[in-house]
Order: sequence, then C-alpha cells, then structure tokens
Amino acid sequence: RSVCGVISCRRAHLRLCLERLKGTVPLRPAAGRHTTLSLLTRAKLHIKKLEDSDRKAVHQIEQLQREQRHLKRQLEKLGVERMRMDSVGSAVSSEHSDSDRGETPPKPCSGWSRT
Repeated sequence: RSVCGVISCRRAHLRLCLERLKGTVPLRPAAGRHTTLSLLTRAKLHIKKLEDSDRKAVHQIEQLQREQRHLKRQLEKLGVERMRMDSVGSAVSSEHSDSDRGETPPKPCSGWSRT
C-alpha cells in the first residue's frame, strides 16, 4: 500500500468519526459549520457534564438506599411494637371478657322494673 492511500484512509475514518460525534454531542444551533477543535471541545464538555450527572445520580441512589434502610428499620420496630401491643391488648381483653371464661354476665335484679 502506498503512504498516500494509508493517509487518505485514516482521514476518511477520522471524518466518519467526527460526523458520528456531531450526531452524539449537542451542538449550538447558531453555528453552521463546526471546526474539529470546537467539536472536540464540545464533546469534552459534554462528557464532563455526563460524568457529573452520573456522580449526582449515584449519590442520590446511595442517599435513597440509606433512607430505605432507615425506614425498613423503623417499620420493623413498629411491627415489633405493634405485636407487643396486640399481645398485651389481647391479654387485657381476655381478662375482661366473660365469654372467654365461660361466665355469663350478671342478670338484672328482679325487684327493679323498667318503665
């Protein structure tokens, strides 16, 4: 292969890559023609913006995961507390429940009449 053929092949590949980059990187609509330098500068800024956005998203995910763990612990604590309250409440209600012990409530006195 000749040196000129290799160089023109590389240039064609570079042009193709720059065209693909133009389609990927958000460009300013005001400028009609973009230089290679401006395109690469915009691409670099876009990459930094994406990395920053990614860092923020990861931070938010970690924060939400911490909050979720905290809320799960609170829910478990409330569940245990509710079970304890239910068991205390059922013990109290069974002590006061006559039907649970097979007893019948006292009958009204026969000397009293309702009018």
